[in-house]
Amino acid sequence: MRPGTPNMTGLPITLVVAVALIDVDGRVLISRRPPGKHLAGLWEFPGGKVGRTEVPEQALIRELREELGIETDESCIAPLTFASHAYDEFHLLMPLYVCRKWKGRAQPMEGQEIKWVRTDQMAAYPMPPADRPLVAMLRDFL
Repeated sequence: MRPGTPNMTGLPITLVVAVALIDVDGRVLISRRPPGKHLAGLWEFPGGKVGRTEVPEQALIRELREELGIETDESCIAPLTFASHAYDEFHLLMPLYVCRKWKGRAQPMEGQEIKWVRTDQMAAYPMPPADRPLVAMLRDFL
């Protein structure tokens, strides 16, 4: 498709970036969407929307600072896979990065709950439809 050409679904495409933070024990951080947000109560990989003037890596670094109070560098994140999912109002395109190195201790900065879990335990946590397929890829990677 040429730029500006509508996609086949007619839905606007939303670019969101996500990360699998992996600790020294091989656990992955997931966060629970707080009440009042779209898909509230579901568990997801941290991240957020990519701003109009941002590249995905810049957005991810910003989101980690805002959501979890941690700092990382572009050299410490690597793309692993992506999700493409049609919600009712938009089509989500979400690259998933992995990160094993950051500064600070992850803390819930936006009212969300966070947990460190092993990938084989993630099935116990309800996730948004776009996040769920990423778990298998991440499990195979680890």
